[in-house]
Amino acid sequence: MPDTPVIRPATRADIPDLVDWNAAMAQETEARALDRAVLSRGVEAVFDEPRRGFYLVAERGGVAVGSLLVTYEWSDWRAGDFWWIQSVYVAPAARRGGVFRALYAAVRDKAHAAGAVGLRLYVETANHRAQRTYADLGMAPCHYLMYEEALPPS
Repeated sequence: MPDTPVIRPATRADIPDLVDWNAAMAQETEARALDRAVLSRGVEAVFDEPRRGFYLVAERGGVAVGSLLVTYEWSDWRAGDFWWIQSVYVAPAARRGGVFRALYAAVRDKAHAAGAVGLRLYVETANHRAQRTYADLGMAPCHYLMYEEALPPS
């Protein structure tokens, strides 16, 4: 098994990788080509306004091999924040090597220390490999379905 990845907060120097990885993830999981200018603004906005969330980066041998984004959702029912794990990406050569497991453990530890009430993520219904991974880490499907409506740009 390769060395355990080192998990660190992302910096602005990581923005090119984060943009590339988000674009790759969207293509791989949804066959969707993202507008890179919009994507770049979206990634940069996390660094501009930390209230939006934060990125973590996994490194192996000093090379970035994966990342994820954490955003927050206030729960009035629980009087606390759920931390949403989003934009998960692991470089193909690093997959099945414990990178996501290390990222998830870091998020779980940070969330617990910050007093978060839980972790959430969404996954494509056909992505059974990811669903098994999340279950193996102790996550369980919840009883909610997710709905959305895309609004036109203002």
